[in-house]
Amino acid sequence: MAASRKLVPFPALIEVLAMGLVFEILREGGLRLPQPVGEAMSIVGAIVLGDAAVRANLVSAPMIVVVAITAVSGFVIPDLYDTAVIARLTLVLMASLFGIYGMLLGIMGMVLLLASMHSFGVPYLSSLASFGAQNMKDTAIRAPWWSMRLRPQFIGSKNRKRLNNKDKGNQS
Repeated sequence: MAASRKLVPFPALIEVLAMGLVFEILREGGLRLPQPVGEAMSIVGAIVLGDAAVRANLVSAPMIVVVAITAVSGFVIPDLYDTAVIARLTLVLMASLFGIYGMLLGIMGMVLLLASMHSFGVPYLSSLASFGAQNMKDTAIRAPWWSMRLRPQFIGSKNRKRLNNKDKGNQS
């Protein structure tokens, strides 16, 4: 990795920001074109631009891989893509300014922000507070609906049992 970075004239921060900007331009361009053309343009554009940037020694090959993995991982939950971009940019800037301490400070700040949030009067990270098997079904890995018979403890204190599928159809 150090050998590939030796030929690049820019610091890692400039590489990450430039590749992130190029990826966002390709993504936006792909969204605004018709479906088949947009997908092909995004894929071919990313491959061609990435290869050209590495051959011209503007960015290193490991940086292309890292930016691609982080950009694609932002699509795991499409509704949170914009938030993921802002979080990624914040962590990159914190890490570039303060090193590993900045990265840890940024992560701690995000965890503190999540801990201070409430959703419908329930603390946002309340499902992580108790490690009961029933509460963890919808936290890290999404369990199927048929296995979630009880409501979480924090919101279902009066009636913990969920409605059955046949009961849902009878409501009007």
